Amino acid sequence: MKKVLFAIVVASSLTSCYFPSVIYRVGLSNVEAPADARTQYGESKIVKLDVDGATNYKYEDDYIDISWFVGLSSFSFSLNNKSNYSIKIPWDDVAYIDMEGRAGRVMHAGVKYNERNNSQPASVVPKGASIKDVVIPADNVYFVSGQYGGWKEGRLFKLPVDRTNIEEAKGIYVGKTVRVLFPVIIQDVKNEYVFEFKIDDITKK
Repeated sequence: MKKVLFAIVVASSLTSCYFPSVIYRVGLSNVEAPADARTQYGESKIVKLDVDGATNYKYEDDYIDISWFVGLSSFSFSLNNKSNYSIKIPWDDVAYIDMEGRAGRVMHAGVKYNERNNSQPASVVPKGASIKDVVIPADNVYFVSGQYGGWKEGRLFKLPVDRTNIEEAKGIYVGKTVRVLFPVIIQDVKNEYVFEFKIDDITKK
């Protein structure tokens, strides 16, 4: 499947010296569609879009098209229902698989941080309609006490220990993949998509 790229700029803070910003270049390296997608949903493809000067990419088949944007701590998406039926997103079955292959729950927009491990109702997308939402790994959400504390979202990809030594970070992260298991229910049938994102490069800005 054609590879597409996203750039994640990890902003660095100013301390006693200047550290350059770190840019993770993340590619959508593979999409696993339901087993019978070719016969039931038609040929699938990834297309490139230029929207308001920004480059986005989306996966598309005869039933859905879904655009992904990889942020610092979450995956933003926009899903359009191309089918003649309503589509459900069963959030309790959506999963994030980290670089070590560990699967975990996710939360999405509208869910309170302290309720991230509770059951989440499915989202319904009527035929011809669309939805915009986010996928946040629940295990990356944590609470910090103190004056400047509160709920925080951990980064999908950590800052290098030495931000002046990008080669060290490349050795750790380049080639690693994370995945989002993203099932959709159409006519009471659960169809599982797996979106794989690969770190292709790390650079300094």
